[in-house]
Amino acid sequence: MLLLVSQLQRPLVMLAATASILLATASPLLAAELHIGGASVSITPEQPVALTGQMRTRISANVESEVTATALALESRDGDNVVDQAIMVSCDLIAIREGLLDAVRQRLQDQIPDFDPSKLVMNATHTHTAPVLREGIYQLPDEGIMRPSEYVEFLADRVAGAAATAWKARQPGQVGWGLGHAVVAQNRRTVYSNGTAAMYGATAKDNFLEIEGYEDHGVEVLFFWDAKDQLIATCVNVACPAQEVEGRSAVNADFWHPVRNTLREKYGEDLHVLAWTGAAGDQSPHLMYSKPAEERMRKLRGLTRLEELSRRIVVAWEEALQGASQERHSDVPFVHSVKTIELPERMVTHEESFAIKAKVAELATDPKQKRRMQWHQAAVDRFDRQQAGELQPYEMELHAIRLGDIAIATNDFELFTDFGIQMKARSPALQTFVIQLAGPGTYVPSARAARGSGYSAIVESNLVGPEGGQALADQTVEQLKSLWSDK
Repeated sequence: MLLLVSQLQRPLVMLAATASILLATASPLLAAELHIGGASVSITPEQPVALTGQMRTRISANVESEVTATALALESRDGDNVVDQAIMVSCDLIAIREGLLDAVRQRLQDQIPDFDPSKLVMNATHTHTAPVLREGIYQLPDEGIMRPSEYVEFLADRVAGAAATAWKARQPGQVGWGLGHAVVAQNRRTVYSNGTAAMYGATAKDNFLEIEGYEDHGVEVLFFWDAKDQLIATCVNVACPAQEVEGRSAVNADFWHPVRNTLREKYGEDLHVLAWTGAAGDQSPHLMYSKPAEERMRKLRGLTRLEELSRRIVVAWEEALQGASQERHSDVPFVHSVKTIELPERMVTHEESFAIKAKVAELATDPKQKRRMQWHQAAVDRFDRQQAGELQPYEMELHAIRLGDIAIATNDFELFTDFGIQMKARSPALQTFVIQLAGPGTYVPSARAARGSGYSAIVESNLVGPEGGQALADQTVEQLKSLWSDK
């Protein structure tokens, strides 16, 4: 059975490349021939499962749309020498929970020994209608469902298989990049005249003051063609989590399912579509104001809400394709750096600890509140570690990639959009793709959000607070700049 351990306790697994990997000592600025491969696989369980993302237990009654994992393999070569490598895997999951990445990497060592497992990147779309990955989070029936630990084993096998298939399928190809725009995300935090803030707070109140933060409506897109000019893969970066249908009791990939289906119908059924969620900890697709007018127009178009969101993303994707098709590249600089960074954990004050302990005591009397009670208790445990002098920095694996004129940077979190915008603005790249939830998650709020408080910005919601978020932004930009050392 797969052992899932704490992110803070788990030593970072940086598996060395095997002897068969010949990494060239070429300059990072060397333009080398790009080899590309893709694969997609269903990660939909064949039994009922507990669904993640809410404070209450939900057991799947059916499958409304398959959840999938999509892999993209990239390798640059200078003659027979390998310059650099990456396998990117996008998963319809809520997060990449502790232990999952290591489990996939371990499987890949045997399946593709010519690949360096430390160059594997996984990310989640943050759908709230995907299987639970951790034991002990919800009160679950003893029989009739696939247990979380069983699903993780199934999932790791499927993801490793897709990654290996993509790697073995790689062939010379071309890459292009483009930018479109789509209103998918809305900042979900409301601010009131007394200075407080709330996630999904009512905006029709007389004391409603403003929406708290910015929204990023850019749709950053990568396109990959094979030697026959067939579009084989695309990466779509949208700063919005996939949680439009988050409360249902059915497996559902949310708006990425109709996006994939539409693109495949128009551009080839074998097109591999990787969904990358940008910095969007304070965003969601839920409407915050003008809902009657928005819903009227949607109904007049004869679309469901998921279809409406998909329509917008596809239009933006096609805008990006028009530009990218005119500038395809087969020989590009490709550099993939992997670095462990340390971020300060958010401190729990004495006042906060007293209030949280009272909530824990109240919730502990109701078994149905187990998930909520555990959520609060984790902050109490952190306070106790602080008092004992045992608090450690949060260790995060940062992947920074240069591919031609574009940059890719990952983080573990539900990162508030302010930090993502900062990374994009300060990056040396023409376009910067920020991928959140390449790890186990938790919100990282902006300083203004922390001042307003409310769910997602209170200490229970954060292992890393605004100070750590700024450290993450600074270190990410520093790492990206090192890949553009010629400027």
